[in-house]
Amino acid sequence: MIMAYKKCNEFNDNAKRLAEYARALSHPARITILNILAERNTCICGQIVDVLPLAQSTVSQHLGELKKCGLIMGEIDGPRSCYCINRKNFEEMIYLMNEFTGGIRGR
Repeated sequence: MIMAYKKCNEFNDNAKRLAEYARALSHPARITILNILAERNTCICGQIVDVLPLAQSTVSQHLGELKKCGLIMGEIDGPRSCYCINRKNFEEMIYLMNEFTGGIRGR
């Protein structure tokens, strides 16, 4: 059986990882969520829902996208979900973005 070949496999790991981060940041609600988490250093989902003009289910979907790419971490404690910024991955994203933008500015 022949497996399908994805064209994205032809790109380097840094480009693929930066694209994942960029996709996660591609909605203003997700950027706002990151700002809320940065201000409070940790937060439960209900507090995020109270700040955003979105339904709880929509906020949960946005949290899921941020968690999937690793920009936030979260744990479920009974009915509460606590989230915080994953500083290691956030720093990686900044590094990759600086590498990308520096390469463009340097040309």
